Amino acid sequence: MSIAASLQKSTTESLKALFGQPFTEKDFQVSQTKPEFEGDYTVVMFSLVKSLKLSAEVIGNQLGVHLVENYPHLFSAYNIIKGFLNVTVTDNYWLALLEKNYDDICFGKQPLNGKKVMVEYSSPNTNKPLHLGHLRNNFLGWSVAEILKANGNSVLKSCIVNDRGIHICKSMIAWQMFANHATPQSTHTKGDHFVGEYYVKFNNEYKKEVAALIAEGMDEKEAEKEAPIMRATQQMLQDWEAGKPEVIELWKTMNSWVYDGFDITYKTIGSDFDKIYYESNTYLLGKDIVRQGLDKNVFFKKPDGSVWIDLTSDGLDEKLVLRKDGTSVYITQDIGLAQQKYDEYKIDQSIHVIGDEQNYHMKVLQLICKRMGLPYADDIHHLSYGMVELPTGKMKSREGTVVDADDIVSEMEKEAMVKTAELGKVKEFTKSELTDLYHVIGLGALKFFLVRIEPKKKMIFNPEESIDFHGFTAAFIQYNYARIQSVLRKNEMLKVNLEAGSFLPLEKELVVSLERYGAVISQAAEELNPSLIAIYIFNVAKTFSSFFAEHSIAKAETAEKKQLRWQLANMTANVIKSGMALLGIDVPGRM
Repeated sequence: MSIAASLQKSTTESLKALFGQPFTEKDFQVSQTKPEFEGDYTVVMFSLVKSLKLSAEVIGNQLGVHLVENYPHLFSAYNIIKGFLNVTVTDNYWLALLEKNYDDICFGKQPLNGKKVMVEYSSPNTNKPLHLGHLRNNFLGWSVAEILKANGNSVLKSCIVNDRGIHICKSMIAWQMFANHATPQSTHTKGDHFVGEYYVKFNNEYKKEVAALIAEGMDEKEAEKEAPIMRATQQMLQDWEAGKPEVIELWKTMNSWVYDGFDITYKTIGSDFDKIYYESNTYLLGKDIVRQGLDKNVFFKKPDGSVWIDLTSDGLDEKLVLRKDGTSVYITQDIGLAQQKYDEYKIDQSIHVIGDEQNYHMKVLQLICKRMGLPYADDIHHLSYGMVELPTGKMKSREGTVVDADDIVSEMEKEAMVKTAELGKVKEFTKSELTDLYHVIGLGALKFFLVRIEPKKKMIFNPEESIDFHGFTAAFIQYNYARIQSVLRKNEMLKVNLEAGSFLPLEKELVVSLERYGAVISQAAEELNPSLIAIYIFNVAKTFSSFFAEHSIAKAETAEKKQLRWQLANMTANVIKSGMALLGIDVPGRM
């Protein structure tokens, strides 16, 4: 149990003992004491004034005395500032914490709790490579999965690949028109990049044909429908759905090129999945559930035969679930896939990491599942995140202005090389070691920059700002971790007994910060918010940097001080490594 949780528990017990009535942890608030005040943790008592009919100062004095007298192993002193009771935790508590956990690489993590969660992320289309927006999605999804694991959940990472539909047919038609049988192998091009080039070629040709038809006097909307390349694409989609052998063969071939490219990118960025679903296998799912819903009057049929649901009572509108020809729409297959996931794994929660442009779609999905009384309806959660933009503005796939994931990773590695050279501390590294180091620093900078912002916020990614050995970056954290490793290699821990009263202010600040790690993991899991881990680990590294600047380990005043600081450094290193691992970021032992 964390010290904050212990304070909550002892406070509820003390209030009941003092005032003879039951209290819960919701009746007051516990937080870290602000730096300008004496104490470690603060009980906010304003909410108790009305029920107890006493002033905050009176309540605080009685509560403070009771905590110190009845929990002497935890609390040594208190003070009251207006409605705030500031409590000082005993040095013995911090010493015991340090002695028990300084070498525990699992510190802060929880045992398995029996809950099974699926996190779905990435969800790429097979007509283009992964891009910067996909990277935020992958990094958020992967990190949330790891944070949930650290909090005791069994987690399945899943991905739904959008491998069918008009988008891939556009690339297929353009390949037939312009490729002259070229392949990724013949052009020495990564498979997903190769197919993506034809998606751009399609759009360029489409624009030309539409412009030509308009010049001949055709209405713009009509021209967009009648452009020969679009008509050919629509026909290809129909042929695919009809199972025309040559279309299916080309579809399989081009998708295989893309999958080969995806695999390389996923390996490079450290993203993986336990289960991959393909839209080509799921697009017919959900139709049986819709038919059941018709029998239950959850859905209704319009005169043209199409099937809808009326969500106006929930502040939305009518939503199509089956076309008049009986074919599925996206929401239909999403209902079916949700059912399939539940049937396969009996998951307790299904988390969908999807951009905020799909907020409406996800609301509709959950409402339909609730109307149908499906057992997993309340357990569908949309982790909505804001789009990533560049300083130059939004990215557009069809116009070829998207920054491909591979290109941005390569650029980050080059930026890492430049910034590392400026430090001038890698002269003893081999060429292979430098290559690995640039990858770790560059990819770490990218991941940290994309997850350090709360998911729901939009963000602008600037590569030049993401690697700064003195800023709010992964590089700053990695550098401090490497410093700790250097110190630990040069100094051995001594075997001496530590006594109370051993902590200087920065030593105390560091151990108090480390103790919070488990609570931060818990909060990050509850909020599905990796930025809480990023902010916390940065602050730990910053506190260590201040501590290290003031207090030497090698030249400590006494053997006791040397051991205390060695243990603090080792525990700090473990927490930094553990926290960065939850973000998918490596920390090098040397920099």
